[in-house]
Amino acid sequence: MLPMITGFMNYGQQTLRAARYIGQGFMITLSHTNRLPVTIQYPYEKLITSERFRGRIHFEFDKCIACEVCVRVCPIDLPVVDWKLETNIRKKRLLNYSIDFGICIFCGNCVEYCPTNCLSMTEEYEFSTYDRHELNYNQIALGRLPMSVIDDYTIRTILNSPQTTNG
Repeated sequence: MLPMITGFMNYGQQTLRAARYIGQGFMITLSHTNRLPVTIQYPYEKLITSERFRGRIHFEFDKCIACEVCVRVCPIDLPVVDWKLETNIRKKRLLNYSIDFGICIFCGNCVEYCPTNCLSMTEEYEFSTYDRHELNYNQIALGRLPMSVIDDYTIRTILNSPQTTNG
């Protein structure tokens, strides 16, 4: 008889412990109901990127001295720098510069170590395409200035959204 009573007591203790855990989880769930939604309607609303966001690389052709430091510091040797040595002035002349963003890991080493600051990170992050070869940007595509998310009138930024007003 005694083992049966201890069995019922253990069962009762386990039931109370399980009810307490379920109640704690339910309280956490209820605490999340007062929060604003985190998701956004992406094509029409965009988040404003942080100041140190690492997006598409912007390249200034006139500043580049073809030193190839960007290639040496890149973990995957990604930037392709084509240059020609001008023998009469004994300097390199840059012919072509390209980066394949399908392979780039956006580490920012090329931007950080560039001695002439001809590379910079932008806030552009939309790289979707149907053909991966379209992600290979040459110096013309890299030199294009990106449109700022704040200045784009076709979308509503989250800062301008009526949901995030305090009051």
